[in-house]
Amino acid sequence: MKVHNHLKGARVYLSGPMDFVASRANEKKFGWRNRVGDFIRALEGIVFDPWFKPAVRGLHQYGLEDLNTLDAREAWTFDPGIKGDQTRAQIAEKFWETLHIDLRMVDTSDFTIAYCPTNIYSVGTAHEIILSRQQLKPVLFVSPPVNFPSLEKLRAHLKDDQAGLALLEKLSAEVPIKPNPRSIPSMWYMPLIGSGDFFDGFGFKPYVEKFGWKPIPMDEQEAQHPPKNPLLPYLEKLAHEVPKRWDNKLKQYIPNDEWLLWDLDSLQKNNQEDPH
Repeated sequence: MKVHNHLKGARVYLSGPMDFVASRANEKKFGWRNRVGDFIRALEGIVFDPWFKPAVRGLHQYGLEDLNTLDAREAWTFDPGIKGDQTRAQIAEKFWETLHIDLRMVDTSDFTIAYCPTNIYSVGTAHEIILSRQQLKPVLFVSPPVNFPSLEKLRAHLKDDQAGLALLEKLSAEVPIKPNPRSIPSMWYMPLIGSGDFFDGFGFKPYVEKFGWKPIPMDEQEAQHPPKNPLLPYLEKLAHEVPKRWDNKLKQYIPNDEWLLWDLDSLQKNNQEDPH
């Protein structure tokens, strides 16, 4: 029996924080998108990665984003008057191309994978998720555990320094530093995404040797907190089996009609057989 690959030709957008990560350079070169992109391409899917945007016909360099894209933000001002308005307008216009092309990638994708750690601020990720869900397209939502082991080490180091401890606690409240060891996503996301599409990690470990991935900090995090529901095995299964969803009224699994993955090969074949 021929095994169908439902992900062949499927377009997948990779959404997640880019602005407020620890290092944009490391995120672009070693971030999760690189590995998930490798995985999807191995399943013959098409990857839309905002770090490496597709070229636009007739509009070369349109919307391209690099490590210095956010430098323009430093000119931002709240000053009133013509000068302030002109500066704000220039910054908004400069980033419009990036926003435009990223949302177009979301719009033309079949589904979105969103990485949403609760400790990193990201407006663009929420916008992309909402656009996907407004179009009734699946969003596979990765909410990893968030821990701050260095914070506990520093607290122990300052145990005899009451002034230092006070400053540390004040800083923790100001940031704020909020651990999320159980990977619980924002409750707003729960009804928006749908209960069956949440994952607490990627589950990279079983695939590291196959893809020749070099170690990254996320490996240590997943080793310390092995995902209970990892994303990559789900994608592997998705290639051969369209997911069902749980219906809480019927108390059973039913077909999930949000998974509309086009079979363009059959469309091309039909057109060749019947050109009229």
